[in-house]
Amino acid sequence: LVKNEEDLRVIVKRVEEAFPSIHGKEFQGPSKVGVDTFLHQVFKMKKIPESDIIPYRFKANSSQNDKDTPLLYNLNFFDGIPEYHRVGTTEMFVAFELQIGLEAEVNGLRVDHLAYEEG
Repeated sequence: LVKNEEDLRVIVKRVEEAFPSIHGKEFQGPSKVGVDTFLHQVFKMKKIPESDIIPYRFKANSSQNDKDTPLLYNLNFFDGIPEYHRVGTTEMFVAFELQIGLEAEVNGLRVDHLAYEEG
């Protein structure tokens, strides 16, 4: 959580500069390009230095669709090569999401969005 908009803009700018190919783009997952192509794609992506973190998408949170200047962003990433899981007939690769945004904006969403609640 970020306390002010100026700091948020600095963070957004740094992510966009470090990973220009992931900003605002629709990621082509295995259901669209096939598992082999998907894994090749991920293998070639840039990692965060000194880590196995592979960012693949950075975009404004869907709660920000009606705003000219977003105050909440989603950074989606893999922790190393994506792990494959199958439960019944559901197949998936594990990915993660980090929300980066203005503290006041996130607190405002908590009113009616259970995903933001603790516990």
